[in-house]
Formats: sequence, structure tokens, C-alpha cells
Amino acid sequence: MTGTALRISAAERVPFAGNGLAAAAGLCAGSREGHVLYENGGRVRWAEGELAVVELRADGRVSVAVDGRRSSFSGGGAPLTAVGEALAEAGTAVAGERWRAYGWASFELSHLLSGSSRGSEPVLRLTVPEREIELDEGAAVLRARTEDELGPLRERLATASAAAGTELVEVDLEQGAEAYRRAVSDAVGAIRAGTLDKVILSRRVTVPGPIDLAATYLTGRRANAPARSFLVRQGDWEAAGFSPEIVATVTPDGIAVTQPLAGTRALVGDAELDRARRDELGRDPKEVYEHAISVRLSATELAEVCVPGSVRVGDFMSVRERGSVQHLGSEVTGRLRPGTGCWAALAALFPAVTASGIPKAAACRLIEEAEPGHRGLYSGAVLTVDSAGALDAALVLRSMFRRDGRTWLQAGAGIVAQSDPERELEETREKLRSISRFLVRAGS
Repeated sequence: MTGTALRISAAERVPFAGNGLAAAAGLCAGSREGHVLYENGGRVRWAEGELAVVELRADGRVSVAVDGRRSSFSGGGAPLTAVGEALAEAGTAVAGERWRAYGWASFELSHLLSGSSRGSEPVLRLTVPEREIELDEGAAVLRARTEDELGPLRERLATASAAAGTELVEVDLEQGAEAYRRAVSDAVGAIRAGTLDKVILSRRVTVPGPIDLAATYLTGRRANAPARSFLVRQGDWEAAGFSPEIVATVTPDGIAVTQPLAGTRALVGDAELDRARRDELGRDPKEVYEHAISVRLSATELAEVCVPGSVRVGDFMSVRERGSVQHLGSEVTGRLRPGTGCWAALAALFPAVTASGIPKAAACRLIEEAEPGHRGLYSGAVLTVDSAGALDAALVLRSMFRRDGRTWLQAGAGIVAQSDPERELEETREKLRSISRFLVRAGS
């Protein structure tokens, strides 16, 4: 990759008074290329095209494509260390010293991180885009390869807009209900036998008919309050989601953060009933235990890569409202050891404890046995990473997925020894409603 000419060399800042989410969703709807919309707080980023692509496959191989030319990358150390090295080289080749990449990691990355090689499908994919727009505080920053490309990009932004949907698609949330009850009952038996402490089991429900992904994203986003949101078409995957929590955030100066959510009650829009459920959530021994052991493991994992004594738990067991549900949430932070970067933090924390279980290895084995097929993007991550070492990885939950002509939703619940199969099934319904109520029929 050495010697490749710089490709991203033009940027400009322009006023922008529109709705950033609607504009970015409109850009996605009108795009014929791979793209990612990623919302973090008040900042919305949209990226399109692929100047460089880095893929990590399930067998541990790392491949890099620049200018459409694909090559293998032989990095040293752990899989994500090799990804970081390959991305740094590819990003610098196409964008100079300052670059940002967007992409995803599937749940099956967890097998590779635990030392197991299964198949050869990509489990992580990151791209340095051809063009990028960042929308924040009344302004837009546009980036492209040349000055000549900024004009058309500016025009696309000025006219881009997506509308909320008018015709919604109904989904049968009872699909697979009885099989899920049995799986939960079996998992409770394994936990009580001492095989593991907690596991998150999920179920899929198929979505009928063609869905407008951008309109679904915008319609659902207006009714959700996510930690992050995203709209993705990259590789073989399309997804729209309202992530309730992050897997990991790492700042350029080495502060790592994870925010485990565990413990759930429905939100129905009735202030008195929602308040009662909120109070019940904090008193329920099962929910409190499930949350506490998740926080403990998150702190233990961060401690493996952080300066001794720097890991702290803050905002312990506060209630976070996330669309159709409310959760117990905490924040775990630490300072990474010198010479330890964002990829080590992600490797330590992935998969999220709140989407896998405790211990993770045993939980992942049980998930593989109990759930039909691979999870794919569900309970993986959509992430951004840049040349300064900043990383932000959103946990892929409360999402709609499309791949190989199929469209589906997926949700899970945390199973511990005190779990009741019927209550855990109801929890999956509560979570599915955070997106099932907003599925917009294509062409409506």
C-alpha cells in the first residue's frame, strides 16, 4: 500500500440549519454505494463509498483492499491488533495522517477472540469512505477527494431529506415463543447446575414484505432515545437501529468507557405506571443481581488493559429510558496502560457482557447450542475509529436487519438462576416493540 496517492484532500465547513438526522437518512436513501449513518449525541456522521476496506475473517485472516486491489495483511499479535495495524496503513495511504473509518463487527468475532476459528466469513469490516459529512451545532463539515467533488456533495446535502413513513408493517411477535420458553428453561437448569452464572438468549422474528430502511430509521428514531443510532449498508449487511448502550468508547488520550445495561421493565407512556415499574426495577432481586454481576465483569475486563487502580464504577444502577423499555445502567471507566490502544480495549470488552453472559466463553457456547444459526450483526457492534486512536462502538440491539433477501428483528433477555421463562419471553416482546412499531412499508 505504500506509495498510493492521497485521495481525501478537500474539506469545507458550511452553515446547516436543517434536521441532521433527516438529511443523513435522506443521503442514505439516495445512495447507490455502501454507506453508514452514525449518531452519537447531537453529532450525526454520514459516510459513503470505500477508498479502503479492512476485513477480519472468522479464521483470523486480515485482508485489505485499496483502489480495488485486495491483499492479505500479516500483522503481529492478536486479531484486533492486526486489524489496527492494517487500518492505520490503509487509512494513511488513502487519506494521509488524519482519517476515520466506519464499519461493523458481528457477534461471531467473539469466537475468534476466544481462540476459536470457525469458517471464513468476515466478522469485522471497516472502510475509509470516499466522502463524509459531519452535522453538528448548525454547521456541516464536508470531506471529499477533490475540491471539484465538494460542490456536488454540497448540493446533495441541500436537497437530502427523508420522511417518516405513512404505512406501517405489522409483525407477529409470537414467532418462536414456545421454543424460546424451552430454551430459557434449559438455560436456567444449566445455571443452577453451576455451568455458568448468566446468559443472554435471543429469538428472531421475520418481517413480512419490503421495508423502507431509511424511513423506518427516521420514524423509529423519533420515538426512541438511544445511546447511539445507526443506518448501515455495508458488505452483505443492511441494518437500522437504536442502540441502548455502547460496547466501548476510547478517547485519544486513553480513557476507556463501557456502559452496561441489565435489568428491564416496559415503558408504556403512562407516567404513573412507568414510575411504578421503575421503582419495581430497582427492588427486584433478580434484576439487581443480573445488573450487578454484569458491572462486576465489565470492571474486571477493563482492569486487564487499564492502569492498576484506575477503573471506576459511576452512575451505578441509574435508570435509563430506551424507547419501549427502561433499564438499570452503570458506567465503568479506566485509563488504558501506556502503549495500549483502543483495539485492546475493544478486545477486552467484546462481546458486550449484556449481550452474551457470564462467564463469556460458557455463555457463548450455550448461545451457539440454543439459538438456530449465527447471530451476525445482532449483539455485535457498529463502530467508528480514527487515526487519533478514538473508537466508539455501539451495541447492535433494538435493530432491524436485512441480508440475503430476508428481513428480521431480534431481541434477547438476560437469564439467571431466578429467571421465569414467561417473564423473559415478555421482556423480548418489550424490546422488539422498540422497533416493530415503526417498520415502514417500501413505497408508502
